[in-house]
Amino acid sequence: MTTFIKSVYAGFMIGVGGCVYLSVDNKIVGSLLFSFGLLTIVVQGFSLYTGKIGFVSNVKELMTMPIIILGNFTGTFLMAMFCKVGGLGISTEALCTKKLGCPLWSFFALSVLCGIMMYLAIDNYRKTKNVIFIIAPVMIFILSGFEHSIANLFYFSVAGMWNGKTILWLLVNILGNGIGAWVYGWGKENLDLN
Repeated sequence: MTTFIKSVYAGFMIGVGGCVYLSVDNKIVGSLLFSFGLLTIVVQGFSLYTGKIGFVSNVKELMTMPIIILGNFTGTFLMAMFCKVGGLGISTEALCTKKLGCPLWSFFALSVLCGIMMYLAIDNYRKTKNVIFIIAPVMIFILSGFEHSIANLFYFSVAGMWNGKTILWLLVNILGNGIGAWVYGWGKENLDLN
């Protein structure tokens, strides 16, 4: 139960990041402010799928990933509902339509790249405790258009664009984030690059 609750908090904070990103006109400022979500998650010890999957080392840890994803979705959905009820005036329909218009293989590749950035953010911060290693990868993945599955759960919840295609794209997104983070991390650790 603790894992699920920590996952809800993490999803909520990604929703906060997504909300502030959509609320400002300047993408650079928006991407910088979005990083507050991940900073909070890391400092508070919350459970974010994209921050955990690259460090999975056994089956037991892998089995917690669906719980974390469900908790992350719950948190992003709650934040999306707060945005709607609060009348914040953010709109994600155009953004979500663009994402669904991306070829699936391209969406997967952008998801893998985001997974790598997320792995680097967490790994570098763990080693240095320097917040720039959280901020920079977040800004890079947002400004480059890499696809973050948990942020996308928030965007699609705000848009209310839930259908079979959305679910397929998000499953590919989750898989791509996981493969990017895990393979990059596994390769770095097992090729003795430290």
